[in-house]
Amino acid sequence: MARQPATRAGALRELVRFEAKVPATDGWGQEIPGSGEWTEQFAPVNANLRPLRGSEAVIAARLQGEQPYIMTIRQHAAAAAITTAWRAVDMRAGSNAEGKPNRVFAIKAPPVDPDGKNAWLEILVSENAES
Repeated sequence: MARQPATRAGALRELVRFEAKVPATDGWGQEIPGSGEWTEQFAPVNANLRPLRGSEAVIAARLQGEQPYIMTIRQHAAAAAITTAWRAVDMRAGSNAEGKPNRVFAIKAPPVDPDGKNAWLEILVSENAES
């Protein structure tokens, strides 16, 4: 039997927004996909973050920690568009002095319906990863 996701509204304690890069244009008017600024794709949603076992990766000769999570959100039509090119931003963590969000999650796998009841979506995300 499959594990039950967070099925109570009280378990959705995080507030996240999903962002994707809009295509920028080069000097001749051609669109360059994924090269623009991050823009919000739909209204912020409540989420539950369940941490998994973390890992460390060597990137550019430096050791960098990476913490994966299972993010659970309510099922809705706009969430079907979420891809691994998007990112999730924790809205309660605020922003730094440069206006960049303090807590960003790279989406590692597209959303799945864990129990087949179209009530919840689970998304594998990773904090401190390249997004």
